Amino acid sequence: MAEPIYRRVLVKLSGESFAGPQDYGIDQATIDRVASELIAARALGVEIAVVIGGGNIFRGVEVSARGVSRTTGDTMGMLATVMNCLALAEALQRHGQKARTLAALMMPEVCELYTRAAAEQTLREGGIALFAAGTGNPYFTTDTAAVLRAAEIGAGAVLKATNVDGVYTADPKRDPNAKRFEKLTHSEALAGGYKVMDATAFALARETSLPIIVFSIADPGSIGAVLRGAGRATVVAG
Repeated sequence: MAEPIYRRVLVKLSGESFAGPQDYGIDQATIDRVASELIAARALGVEIAVVIGGGNIFRGVEVSARGVSRTTGDTMGMLATVMNCLALAEALQRHGQKARTLAALMMPEVCELYTRAAAEQTLREGGIALFAAGTGNPYFTTDTAAVLRAAEIGAGAVLKATNVDGVYTADPKRDPNAKRFEKLTHSEALAGGYKVMDATAFALARETSLPIIVFSIADPGSIGAVLRGAGRATVVAG
């Protein structure tokens, strides 16, 4: 088995993936499967941090279009990411893996406040660090938070887990002629307007020279395969 390419990564998970076969909410079987994937990747000797979206529970952009202010809507979305992180942390701990939820908002009765020092300590001690509440600011997505936190902790790459196995010229579920990219530069991803991550996230990744690897979380063993350079994915770098 090939050695991992990276020794520290940040895995970005969509909140929607936590719903499993449901339309919304948290599907425990799905979370347990994701936890097992992360534990298997950690067993390769890779230090792992995680950022999770909140779309399975609440989407601030959608509710703001119906009259709630964008700032309030985004704050509500941040709280949804905290719930997802707590659910994943619990699943990891049930499987014997140390995990620690660190939030960008102060909520001491629920979880700890994010600091880079706390994140570093967790990773050095073999735990999986879960970063909740995005950046703690409205108007910034959890994709941008993922790139920001990855840069802060010195991760080698962001592993963007989606429901498709890379970046395509169009939605492959709607367009049978869509072509998958093996590799893109950050600038090409920005110019192409590909929706797998928002423009701010791509721009920050370019500024910090941080690779983004886009892959499907639905494929069993996909995180470990990507870490070994063997998975089917699109690499956005350079």
